[in-house]
Amino acid sequence: MFERNRPTGPSPFHRGERRIQERLGARDVESWAGRAIRGFMPDQHREFFSALPFVVVSARDRAGRPWATLLEGDEGFVTSPEATRLRIAARPVSGDALEEGFALGADLGVLGIEPATRRRNRVNGRVLPAADGALTLAVDQSFGNCPQHIRERRHTRVETPLSPSSRRGKDLNEAQMSWIAAADTFFIASGYRDAESSGEEDRTFGMDVSHRGGEPGFVEVVTPREIRFPDFAGNRFYNTLGNILLDPRAGLLFIDFSAGRLLQLTGRARIDFGLDEDSGEAMASRTVTFAIEEIVEVSDGSRLRWEDGAGSDS
Repeated sequence: MFERNRPTGPSPFHRGERRIQERLGARDVESWAGRAIRGFMPDQHREFFSALPFVVVSARDRAGRPWATLLEGDEGFVTSPEATRLRIAARPVSGDALEEGFALGADLGVLGIEPATRRRNRVNGRVLPAADGALTLAVDQSFGNCPQHIRERRHTRVETPLSPSSRRGKDLNEAQMSWIAAADTFFIASGYRDAESSGEEDRTFGMDVSHRGGEPGFVEVVTPREIRFPDFAGNRFYNTLGNILLDPRAGLLFIDFSAGRLLQLTGRARIDFGLDEDSGEAMASRTVTFAIEEIVEVSDGSRLRWEDGAGSDS
């Protein structure tokens, strides 16, 4: 039975992800994940992305720090001209932390999420040349995610042009701490690339961006420079935790769904593996502590507005 279920091709996970899977008892993931994580976008995913009004994107700034942001556009602003390409006809607004973060060859993580239906799919890859100025991605990995912890929301669009403004800081102010403490959703950017490695593992390297959700208050503001949040059970790929294990640099994005404001944080994350007192083994529930290094708040960063729906599904 074991031999029949063993993967026959290269692993879709880098060593950090595999180490987390082993530590948390998810060794069986390797036997089937190769069929779920593809080096191309299936037609269903290509159609899904092309119907979205926004995507969440992760990349690094010129200093190598990860950030996440929101890119939006009119219907059809995201297209997939072929199964190994994703084209996004949008760029970050002025003042965004990633305003200059999409250089040729840069690693990108893209999350397509539709809160109204609680669907989400992910694509990771690298920036390709584009004559028309659009953001074009060479797909390295494409896979779907379950709907867990996604709060149902329906969107509308404000038709007036954006007039974004931004401010930077090192410490959360009172308003930002209240914003985070009341959040039921955020997005986390992480990544890993071993510059000295090549070969079969290459497609497992790069940037990733993932959704995190829970009841309001699930993110704890510890100090103006530190927040903490639980790592709930998901698809057991442990992409984010695997990246953090090898490279603790990460970025968080909080969205003010009623006003179109963005709160971007970059810093370093630490995983706390709780231990079962009886067995000494890692518990199912874990926490991540995030030390903030820089903050960017963008006002009027999106024309989209969302209204709460039926709530999240845990």
